[in-house]
Amino acid sequence: MRRNKTISLAEAMKDYIREMHLEGKLSEIGVINSWEETVGKAIALRTSKLFIKDHILYVHLSSSVVRNELLMLRQELKEKLNEKAGSEVIKDIVLK
Repeated sequence: MRRNKTISLAEAMKDYIREMHLEGKLSEIGVINSWEETVGKAIALRTSKLFIKDHILYVHLSSSVVRNELLMLRQELKEKLNEKAGSEVIKDIVLK
């Protein structure tokens, strides 16, 4: 049986993502995936763990020097990550 109104696969996927309320999680995944591109390879290599919980990005670093450097650039880094995501996904960054 055919439907009168057919939609493209892209439209169907967008509808599904919206109905399942997955936009936020997909944005968070995008932020995590863009971490290396945003901070550079040298800092990304010293990042051991990266996750988002309640709009806070938690970054575990293996170098105290890199941690201090990122502490000074935390606001700028947050703005860049949110800009890549297209919305305010990150409200704060915690460096450990």
